[in-house]
Amino acid sequence: MAQVRTEIIPYIYYSDVAAALDWLARAFGFKEDMRTPTPSAGVHGEMNLDGQHIMLGQRPGSRPTTASGDLPVTQAIFVYLADVDSHFERARAAGAQIDKAPEDLPYGRSYGARDLEGHVWYFTTPRMK
Repeated sequence: MAQVRTEIIPYIYYSDVAAALDWLARAFGFKEDMRTPTPSAGVHGEMNLDGQHIMLGQRPGSRPTTASGDLPVTQAIFVYLADVDSHFERARAAGAQIDKAPEDLPYGRSYGARDLEGHVWYFTTPRMK
C-alpha cells in the first residue's frame, strides 16, 4: 500500500460547481483534475495549482460569502505563488473582483480578490530571506 501523506485541502462550496471550475481555471490558473456527479445530484470537483489542491462541492442550503457583505467573511484561501503581478493581471482580465491591488508587505508582495461567488482569495509571492 502506498504511503499517505498529510495534506490539508480547502473544500469550497459553490452554488454552481461547473461554472466555478471553468472560472477558477480561466481567472486563477487552476487545472481541473476531476468533475463528477454526486449522489445528491450536485457536482464534486477537484483542481490544482502547481500541485496544490482544492475541492469544490455543492451543499443544499449553503450560501457563499457575497461581495455585498450580507454574510460575514469566516474564511479565506491564501496561496503562495511565484509571480503575483502576472497572476493579478490574469485574474483582473477574467473579471475577478479585486479587493486589494498588489502591494509590498512585510511577508511578500500580495493582492486580494473574490471569485465569481464572492469567496475571498489572497495571492502572495513571499519575501525571499
